[in-house]
Amino acid sequence: MNTFSKTLLALSALLVSAQLHATAGDGHAKRAGALISVPATDLQWTAIPGSGGIKYANLRGNLAGKGPYEAFVIFPAGKDNPYHTHSQNLPTVVLKGTFYAVIDGKRVEYPAGSFYDLPARLPHYSGCNKGEDCLLFQYQTDHFDLLPQTPKS
Repeated sequence: MNTFSKTLLALSALLVSAQLHATAGDGHAKRAGALISVPATDLQWTAIPGSGGIKYANLRGNLAGKGPYEAFVIFPAGKDNPYHTHSQNLPTVVLKGTFYAVIDGKRVEYPAGSFYDLPARLPHYSGCNKGEDCLLFQYQTDHFDLLPQTPKS
């Protein structure tokens, strides 16, 4: 990962997490000024079973658990998701590669440095373009989910 990507990664995590975690997961206020520090060498990657190689590294909370989380996600190059929704908004910062979403038949590409906030219950396709794995930073106020949908004819 080049210096620009590392800097963008660190800044993205700091800016977004400040907004999400004004309180701890149990609703109690957190101590002001507490340092959160997760060097890239300390990330613990977990493969999502049956996902075709998608992995995540939790920063706070647990993407696969309940409650708020912040995590990095790696999508293999060329990996496509089926038509689906999420039960809550899904803010995402693209740090590497080009991620895409297809909504109402319109494809939008998000190269490194892009941000999107996908609204809850919006049916879409998504994935990572071929050529380079996608590295994403995602966070939600509750658990992650992917709810398969049947495309309309």
